[in-house]
Formats: sequence, C-alpha cells, structure tokens
Amino acid sequence: MAAEQLRTRGFQALSLAGGMKSWSLAWNRAELPLPRRNSTVIQVRRTGKGCLSYLIASDGEAAVIDPALEPDVYLEIAREHGWAIRHIFETHIHADHLSRARNLAERVGAALYLPAQDRATFPFHSIQDNNLFSVGAARLAALRTPGHTGESTSYLLDNQALFTGDTLFLVSVGRPDLEATAGEVRNRSRMLYHSLQRLLTLSPDTLILPGHSSEPIPFDGKPITASLAEVGEQIEFLHLPENEFVEAILSRIPPTPPNHHRIVELNEAGLFPNDDPTSLEAGANRCAVG
Repeated sequence: MAAEQLRTRGFQALSLAGGMKSWSLAWNRAELPLPRRNSTVIQVRRTGKGCLSYLIASDGEAAVIDPALEPDVYLEIAREHGWAIRHIFETHIHADHLSRARNLAERVGAALYLPAQDRATFPFHSIQDNNLFSVGAARLAALRTPGHTGESTSYLLDNQALFTGDTLFLVSVGRPDLEATAGEVRNRSRMLYHSLQRLLTLSPDTLILPGHSSEPIPFDGKPITASLAEVGEQIEFLHLPENEFVEAILSRIPPTPPNHHRIVELNEAGLFPNDDPTSLEAGANRCAVG
C-alpha cells in the first residue's frame, strides 16, 4: 500500500526514493553513553542491512571501525564535530558486505589497519594480538579473537567498551564456516570457543559493540549495545564445555549470505565494484549463529 494511502488512514508513513536499493544504504546514528568520558563513540548503522560501524573520537582525533557505508557518511559526521579521521580499523575480512575501509583511508589520508593475515593483497598496517593504539587520549587494545575468520580481532576501548566485529553479537556468535573447508569449520568452532572464553574474562560491565544487528535498525538514536554480563545471560551456549559448544554451533549454522564468495574476493583485493554495490550486497546479513 502506498505511503499516501496509509497516511489517509491515520498512519505515519514515509516512502524512500529508490526503493529497496536505497533502503540497503540508508543509515542513522546513535551516540554511546560511556561511563568514563575521555572519548566519544558514535554507532553508525546501515539500517536495512544491519551493519554497524563506529567512529571513536578524542581530542579532535578520530578512528573508524568497520566502515560499511560510503566515505562521505563518516566525513560528514567528523566535520560536524570538528574531528580529523586518522585511523581506519577492520575487525576481519567481511563476507556479507563490501568494505569501504580502503576507500575511506585513501580519501582522508588515514592509516589503514587490518588484523595480521595473508589474505589481503593490498597495502595495510598489520595488527598483532595485544597491540595498543592511541586515538587522542583514548586507548584501543587489539584482542585476537579467531573463529568467525582466522584473523578476527576485537578492540577494547579504555577497558570499558569492546568492538567485537562478527565474533560476539548481543544474542548470538559469529558463524565459523564461511570460506572454510568442512575440516576447517570444526577447527574454527574450537577457536571461536577459546576466543569467547577470553572475552568472558573481561569486566562484566564492559559494553559490547557488535558488527551487526540481526534486524533492521530503527531511527531512534538508541545504541545497539549491552553489557558483557547481559550478553552472557542471553547466549546460554557460551557457558557449555568446549565439545558441547562446538556441536551446538555446528548444528545451528544458517544458509550462507548471498554472493559471499564474490564479496570476499573483492574485500581481499581491496577493490570496489564500479556498478551499484547494493545488488551484490542484497539480502540480510547471515554472519551469526544463535
């Protein structure tokens, strides 16, 4: 039913020019209320796709984690606040959407950081486990958390917020099977178990900031986050013994994301298609096992 017809019936209704392709790239934002305010974190949400990326800023300097929207989005937010984007971080090589990290880094002259691996064929700064980075007065610690991919890495901000990429979501965990052989899937599941156990040793008050939402994101300004303690209560199989955890994961793997082979191929090469990316990225993200 057209938006105009809905409005005549008393509903608040809007229409988006461009239809579902525009919906895929629509975005909104939410600021994270941090307990210790030596930095600002803005969650940038790709509404229809459910992708979550982040701007971290302190003392006029900013970093972006997992950019999944066009560079202009992050530049617009940075300009509004008077921030200079100096660092771009990826948590892993993505399979469900095209990375905009290389494009953004080249656009603003920022340093591009990826977890250490031999998959990416373009220049980047390699991140090792426990590396520390400064963004103004804020500090980011890299925690290697393999499982979803072999290189997956989470970033801990000032011991109060954790950017988990596709390793840990609010009600699920990352799937271990994309771009993996049958034998590798079980091994990655075990890696994922140990990565999650590592994260569970952090403070229960740590705010979890995942790389995806499982549902379309409302334009409500409310950040998608929960404490580590709350996430632990939501995901019961986090607390299973290793063998039972692995079997639980393997029994729940969903269908693969559309076009994931081509998306991974482009992300490994640091390339972006010349045509409309929304056709390649069509469909919901399917990077979680819950």
